[in-house]
Amino acid sequence: MKIFGSSQIREIDSFTIQNEPIESIDLMLRAASTITEWIKQNIDPSNIIYVFAGPGNNGGDALVVAKQLSQLNYITTIYIVRISEKLSPDCETNLNKLKHNSSIKINEINSKNDFPQIQKSSIVIDGIFGSGLTRKTDGLARETINFINKSESTVISIDIPSGLFGEDNSTNEPECIIKADYTLTLQFPKLSFFFPENEHYIGKWIVLPIGLHPEAICSYKTPFYYVQEDLIKENLKTRKKFSHKGIYGHVVLIAGSYGKMGAAVLAAKAGLRTGSGLVTAHIPKLGYEIIQTALPEAMVSIDESELIFSELTNPNDFNAIGIGPGIGTKPNTVKGFAGLLNDYRKPLVIDADALNILSEHQELIKTIPENSILTPHPKEFERLAGKCKNDYERLQVQIGFAVKNKIVVVLKGANTSIACPNGDCYFNSTGNPGMATAGSGDVLTGIILSLLGQGYEPRLAAIIGVYLHGLAADIAAEKTGEEALIASDIIENLGNAYLKIKS
Repeated sequence: MKIFGSSQIREIDSFTIQNEPIESIDLMLRAASTITEWIKQNIDPSNIIYVFAGPGNNGGDALVVAKQLSQLNYITTIYIVRISEKLSPDCETNLNKLKHNSSIKINEINSKNDFPQIQKSSIVIDGIFGSGLTRKTDGLARETINFINKSESTVISIDIPSGLFGEDNSTNEPECIIKADYTLTLQFPKLSFFFPENEHYIGKWIVLPIGLHPEAICSYKTPFYYVQEDLIKENLKTRKKFSHKGIYGHVVLIAGSYGKMGAAVLAAKAGLRTGSGLVTAHIPKLGYEIIQTALPEAMVSIDESELIFSELTNPNDFNAIGIGPGIGTKPNTVKGFAGLLNDYRKPLVIDADALNILSEHQELIKTIPENSILTPHPKEFERLAGKCKNDYERLQVQIGFAVKNKIVVVLKGANTSIACPNGDCYFNSTGNPGMATAGSGDVLTGIILSLLGQGYEPRLAAIIGVYLHGLAADIAAEKTGEEALIASDIIENLGNAYLKIKS
């Protein structure tokens, strides 16, 4: 799914109106009907509903929703927030229609003295501002937003929480933005939904299709995408009857050191579960019995060092190499990593301590092979690329870092973002908070390494790997709950994730 900017969405709306063709007020009716249907399916009619409508088309949507809910026997009251005396044409048309509907009470808010008393058990529908807002709220709009936020009622925002900008909120203020429990976004998620700092405004967001013109959606370009199952399904390779292990890649994982052999076990096992034909774990001598016992399916390459990684002597014998989980940052490990970067010019998967080495020795960054995949968590990325003021700025830095160094940067977190060398960025749709557990990142390294070794291009190895990782965790969480989820559970459910995608 493409993620468009607010101005592009307005243009796609206009294209739909002109080329479907459809009247703008009928498109509003279509959008409102999808919102009403969601409310019907999820909100009991016993709840009293307060609808706050602004002067624009977002307010027009809210007025139609109010009318439809009333027809479904919801107790509904409307409050027109008089931020402006002038309403958009469609908003005014819908308001005039409602004035002839005696079952809905229409109130106006001209000052804070007009605010109603709202019980905690009530539902507030926020239709004050849409995604076209470009400046922070003030005056009556801000007072209304603060009043709604203090009501402690369940808040449902139409398209976007009022006051939140669609992209960059670096100049915005917390008291200017609705804190929604649910955001019913129309056709596309907004870019600002993917930033952790906005989570407490957006709540749970749900995309509701409203039938915008497919030609416009297809033709308008954007660097941002939301990864869904269709993309994964159409790019998964199919195994042939007469295939053998040599076809599915021989990967080597450089991992582990004294006290951190678990990272090597998890990553190597994840590589096998993801479908590698052969997985070799390159480990210090002390880990030999651990790997052979814990993972008999893996082969072992023994480092010269007893305790750490110091050198891989035959890097070009492998289809793909992953490095980092648990290797530490000792001087000989730094030297070994630098040598690997010099000797091996195919894409690598670089994680954990290998990223920390890059942070401490920035001169090595320019030696990373093109299309390599880096998988930092936020703190690791901060050490690599510098501190950022907010999540929007960090996204720009992530994309710039990927483009400048011609690499793929997988920034781990909720809706993990995958920045590509061409400037495109993909946000993942799978995963849950239970993945915030030791070893989860090591598992992702093994998954992506396996896909890279199987011949997937680096961009797809990262996108599919992140999606599989999250989906396996989602399946695991259904059995264990999020709190009890551990990294091994993700590995054990990779097969179920594949089956779900292929079903």
